[in-house]
Amino acid sequence: MRTLNLNRACHLVLPAAGTGSRLGGNLPKQFRLLGAKPMVAYALEAILNTPEISSIWVGLSPQFDEPESIRYLEEMVERSQGRLHLLPTGGASRHETVLNTLSALLNVHIPADDWVLVHDAARPGITAGLIQQLITAVNAGAQNQSNLWGGLLAMPLADTLKRAELSPQGSLAQATLARQHLWQAQTPQMFQLGLLHSALTQALEVGAEITDEASAMELLGAKPLLVEGATRNFKVTHPADWDLMHTVLLHLP
Repeated sequence: MRTLNLNRACHLVLPAAGTGSRLGGNLPKQFRLLGAKPMVAYALEAILNTPEISSIWVGLSPQFDEPESIRYLEEMVERSQGRLHLLPTGGASRHETVLNTLSALLNVHIPADDWVLVHDAARPGITAGLIQQLITAVNAGAQNQSNLWGGLLAMPLADTLKRAELSPQGSLAQATLARQHLWQAQTPQMFQLGLLHSALTQALEVGAEITDEASAMELLGAKPLLVEGATRNFKVTHPADWDLMHTVLLHLP
């Protein structure tokens, strides 16, 4: 199994080409105004405030042409001192957007054994501290375990879990599942650039269902490190999530 170079730089990919249809609205959810700025700006600001991140790459839909959002992102690019880049690498799925963006990094000669972190644009509750926590933990883990290929932020499940059975009356609780070994994946997820590119390419070729980067790496035999994240780093998917995130970001000290 290939080992990692622990002294390599860290880069971050942020796929932002999705439509966010479950949230509704005229704009993709990552570009809807949350307070006075697009939702994606909160994550980008946290990433820009993380000095360990050498470069940030945002994968946008080639068809995206919302002027206000583009202007806001271009202003962030100007303030980033060359660290933030916007790319028309959006694909038909998140999987394809991430893969296209990783290919762009390799094409501009970012070393294949550098670290790359992938973060969801719909997780604006991320903080620089959480990103640093992941980087520190993965680097420390890789020093002690030569076959550790990376890791991700995640939360151990606290709620009781039920397996459902469908019936004419609706969903019925069929069984209670043990939760002591179950975690809810978050982002960022951190892996070696070349290995993650290979994992996502292979998964696409065999038609595997990939919902995050860790699941692609697991197909290669990796066992990513789980690093405890934070409740505030939840994903905005439904209207109730939007309302809760509004409270988290705009009303709490």
